[in-house]
Amino acid sequence: MSEFSILVVDDEEEFVTTLVHRLRKRGWASEGALTGSAAITRVAASDFAVVLLDMRLPDMDGGQVLQEIKKIRPASRVVILTGHASASEGEKGIRNGAFDYLLKPVEFETLLEKLQAARDCGP
Repeated sequence: MSEFSILVVDDEEEFVTTLVHRLRKRGWASEGALTGSAAITRVAASDFAVVLLDMRLPDMDGGQVLQEIKKIRPASRVVILTGHASASEGEKGIRNGAFDYLLKPVEFETLLEKLQAARDCGP
């Protein structure tokens, strides 16, 4: 894994594939996961600097995934990226260790700015 890498976790395969492709075109090392359990397995195997995490996954709640990621890799910055969360749900995620949250649909440039902010605050 590169010095700064991103894991995109979402149950929409086309969204994950497209976002990973666009991030790579911008020079950001990135991979995708379609379930919470796959995300946890990947985080345990590789030190992702940022995890873009959907809150509604087919096998587990995004909040549970956030907790597991923070146990395994406390320094990873988790950005909640979801079309289903409310502002209060995003704020709850931040209280539980998320770096920030964005609501879908999100402009790609806004997402890149959030990734840069996460990168700039990193260890």
